[in-house]
Amino acid sequence: MLTRIDRVQIAVHDAAAASRGWIDILGAEPAGQDRVDGLGAKRHRLRIGTGWIEFLEPDGTGPVAQAVGRRGAHLYAAGAATPELDRLAARLRAKKAAPLAEGGQLHLSEADTGIKGLRLVLSEDAALPVVGDVDFLYEATILSDDTQGVTRQMNELLGLDESNYTEIVSELFGYRGTLTLFEKNKLDRLEVIAPTVEGTTMERYFRRFGQSLYMAFAETSKMSLIEDRARAKGVGFTVDRPEGRAAHLPADQIWLHPGTLGGMMLGLSRPSMAWFWSGHPERVEAVA
Repeated sequence: MLTRIDRVQIAVHDAAAASRGWIDILGAEPAGQDRVDGLGAKRHRLRIGTGWIEFLEPDGTGPVAQAVGRRGAHLYAAGAATPELDRLAARLRAKKAAPLAEGGQLHLSEADTGIKGLRLVLSEDAALPVVGDVDFLYEATILSDDTQGVTRQMNELLGLDESNYTEIVSELFGYRGTLTLFEKNKLDRLEVIAPTVEGTTMERYFRRFGQSLYMAFAETSKMSLIEDRARAKGVGFTVDRPEGRAAHLPADQIWLHPGTLGGMMLGLSRPSMAWFWSGHPERVEAVA
C-alpha cells in the first residue's frame, strides 16, 4: 500500500535556523507554513527532490514540545506516500490504531505504530517535479536490536510485502538488518538495522537513544556540487569515495551531519549506487 518515502519531519526549536543547510547546500525551496494542531506545532515546509522536509516547531504544549524538550532537534517522523490513503486508514482502524487525521495526512504516534521509536506521517501520493539538487528521498532508518520483530510489526500494520525485502550486512559500517522495499524495482523503503560494532557513530547513537529513528537517505545526480558546497561552508559531512577515484569525480556516498541539517543526518548516494546493497548490485552504473 505504500509506494515511496516522500518526506521526513524534523522536530526543532527554530525552524528558520534549521532549514538553512537544506536551502544553502541542497537547494531546497521554502513551500509555506501552517500548523498541525494535534501535534501542538507550527510546520515549516521545504520542497526538495520529489518530496518534502517538514520542520515541526513547538507551539504550546503537545507531542512535539515534549519530544524537543527530551531530545532537542531530531528526526521526529518518517513520511511515506500511498495512492490509497483512505483504504490504509481503514486498515489502521481495523488494527486498533487511531492516528491523528489532520490536513489530509495521518500522523501515527508510537502508540499507533506499536513500535517504540517509530512515528510515521502518511500522505496521499502525488507526482511532484524535482526541486533543488536532490533527486528523491528513498529511505528512513530505524535502529533496533530486534530487527525481525520490528519488521514483522510493520508488515502487520502497513501491509508491506516481505517478498520485496532484502537483507543488508555492512562490515565496513558495522550493522545488519532488513530493507523493507515497498516495491520490487524501486528503492523506497524503511530500513531496520542493528549496530554490530562498538564505538561507531551509529552504535553510540543507539546506546544513547535506544530504538529510534536515526537518519534518512536520498539519491542525487549532483554529488560533486553538494560536496563542494559543504566543504566551502565548513559544515560537518563525511565522504565515501573509493580509493583511487579522482577528486573531480563524484563520490559514491556523502553523509551530511545532523548539525548541518538542523538535527537530522542525511545520507546521499549517487544514481544507481543504492542498488549495491539493495539486492541488485548489477544495476550500479560505473563512474566515467
